[in-house]
Amino acid sequence: MPPKFTSLDEDLHGYLVEHGSRQDDVLRRLAAETGALGDVAVMQVAPDQGALLTLMVRAIGARRALELGTFTGYSAICIARGLPPDGRLLACELSEEWTKIARRYFAEAGVEDRIELRLGPAMDALRALPVDESFDFAFIDADKSGYPEYYEAVLDRLRAGGVVMIDNVLHGGAVLDRDDDSPGNRAIRELNERIASDERVDVAMLGVADGITLALKR
Repeated sequence: MPPKFTSLDEDLHGYLVEHGSRQDDVLRRLAAETGALGDVAVMQVAPDQGALLTLMVRAIGARRALELGTFTGYSAICIARGLPPDGRLLACELSEEWTKIARRYFAEAGVEDRIELRLGPAMDALRALPVDESFDFAFIDADKSGYPEYYEAVLDRLRAGGVVMIDNVLHGGAVLDRDDDSPGNRAIRELNERIASDERVDVAMLGVADGITLALKR
């Protein structure tokens, strides 16, 4: 039986991005400036991920969104663009250096009024929220070793019917390497196995970029 998937090389992925995402001038310039930072630029989401973020947020009618790991702001802009004008995104980022770039592009994208940036550890930001505050959509893309803890904390804050999107669930393919017992890889494998049998959510793992899991809270 032939495989049920199509492997992407660079040219085919380029075709996918060209035809499946609408990357405007602001996002192109942000991607270019982030790319010039060097190896750390790998933390930026890909254009196809950005398109999926906007579409998902808009499709579920989200008004209140949460992001753990904002980096230079590409994903936050995509989430904010999916929100209605009175929607709000709480974006949590540890590095002030990266958020200086993000703030500039939030303004250029015209979404700065929809985004509240909080600096510091993501779990600290979540613990500081009012006990009754909830979200319609959440994106987890922070330090990988914290993924299981982030997932549980976010799920507690998600409304029924809300969606959490988790990035890097394939971890560059390392999830299949049982000899890689690094904290990040171990945490991602643990979370993937947990979600696969988690009766609290409906789940789909997608082969987008470095792997994305979508979990809809029942």
